[in-house]
Amino acid sequence: MIFDMDGTLFETDTLLVHVHERIFETLRQEGLYLQPTPPVEKLLACLGMLLEDIWRKVMPDASEAAQRRADELMLQYELEGLAAGEGELYPHVAETLHALRERGFRLFVASNGLEQYVKEVARYKGIAPLFDGLYSAGEYGTASKVQLVARLMADHGVNSAWMVGDRSSDVEAGKGNGLQVVGCAYAVYGRKEELQGSDALISDFRQLLELAGE
Repeated sequence: MIFDMDGTLFETDTLLVHVHERIFETLRQEGLYLQPTPPVEKLLACLGMLLEDIWRKVMPDASEAAQRRADELMLQYELEGLAAGEGELYPHVAETLHALRERGFRLFVASNGLEQYVKEVARYKGIAPLFDGLYSAGEYGTASKVQLVARLMADHGVNSAWMVGDRSSDVEAGKGNGLQVVGCAYAVYGRKEELQGSDALISDFRQLLELAGE
C-alpha cells in the first residue's frame, strides 16, 4: 500500500494553523509581504500540491522572493512544531498500519511535500519503522505524483498496490500507474469530487483492514 501523507495519515491542520500564522508574521517583519494574512483555509485547500504551486494560490500577489522565503519558513516552523509535539495522526492510523504490516503488506509513503518534512512527520509520530520507503517530491524532484509513484514502484519492484490518498493527485497517481485507488473521504482539505475515480472510499482509516480482508 502506498499512502499520501497530508490529509491521509497526518491531520495537517493540527500543525499548520500555528505555522501559517508564524510564516506571515515573519514575512511582515522582514518587509516581504505586507498584505493581510490569507485565511489558513486557503493553505489547507492546497495541501497535496507541489510547494511552488501552493504559494501561487495562497499569495498570488507576492514577489518571488516572498514565496521562496515562505518555503523556508514553512519547513522551519513545521519542524519546530513537530519537535514541540504539535500535530496528530488521524485516528487509528498507527494501529492500522501495524496490523497491515502484520498481515504482510509492504507499506510506502508518496508525498508531494519536502523530504525532511515527510520523514520527520513519520519519525516524530513513531510510524517511520513501518514503511519500506518514504518518497517525496522534495527528495526526487518529480513534477507530478504519477512520476513519484512510478519511481517508487521501479525502485522496490512493486507490480501491484493500492494508492491511498485524499486528493485528485492521488487518484491520478494510482490510475496513472495501473493501481487500485482508495479515497480517504474523512479528510477535510479536499472536495469530495476530487476522489471521483477511486475504486473504494473510506470514512475511517480502520476500513482499510476490511478492504484488505476481502
